[in-house]
Amino acid sequence: MAMALEPVKVLGVGFFAWTAAFLVVRLLLPKRSHDFCNRVVSLLHVGISLVLASLSVQDWHRIFWPLGTSPSPMQMLTMTVSLAYFVYDFFCCLFDTTIDYSNVVHHTVSISSLAYSVFDNKCGTEIVMCLWLSELSNPFMHARELLKELGLKDTILALANDICFALVFGFARVVLGPYLVYLTVFADNPIMVKVGALGIQFVSIFWFYKIARMAVYKLSGGKKPPKKKL
Repeated sequence: MAMALEPVKVLGVGFFAWTAAFLVVRLLLPKRSHDFCNRVVSLLHVGISLVLASLSVQDWHRIFWPLGTSPSPMQMLTMTVSLAYFVYDFFCCLFDTTIDYSNVVHHTVSISSLAYSVFDNKCGTEIVMCLWLSELSNPFMHARELLKELGLKDTILALANDICFALVFGFARVVLGPYLVYLTVFADNPIMVKVGALGIQFVSIFWFYKIARMAVYKLSGGKKPPKKKL
């Protein structure tokens, strides 16, 4: 019971800390939208989670090792801080004027996976490395929406950001991601973790397809491909 209490404390403190960060951003940027302020907080989470996940790597020659083991103290901290963020973000998105239901599903899966590992004390490396790979491309994803609201959608900066987004997403989710999924499926992990890893990979491939189409559209000067005649 004593060991289970610590993640609960970190989760509670983390949730209120992320919520407070959002309120501070709203006060500092009163003219910006709810989504804009939330994405500023999301960028803060990206930085913190990447640092914590990197510090939790035990051997940089084998970043996906050890598998099927209990989380280390640093992995536990990484997962709990991110779990607190995803709980905050789930409720924060519900207060926006428009609700993205695909985002709600994504958050539900993320919260379930992190909570399972935190409170069942399992699969530390797999979950943290999945988080690490997922967050690598998120700065560019959030920057894309921030640039739109700042009126910089059709600038060279936005184009460069979109290209970086496609490249980093492809490397993290389509090159390294399948390897991590392969290791997760063949390691001594619960069936729930294996199915979840496969599901996340399929979603990542679908997203990469859409991102690649966006990149091609941008690089072609914003011209849609001609329709084929029957």
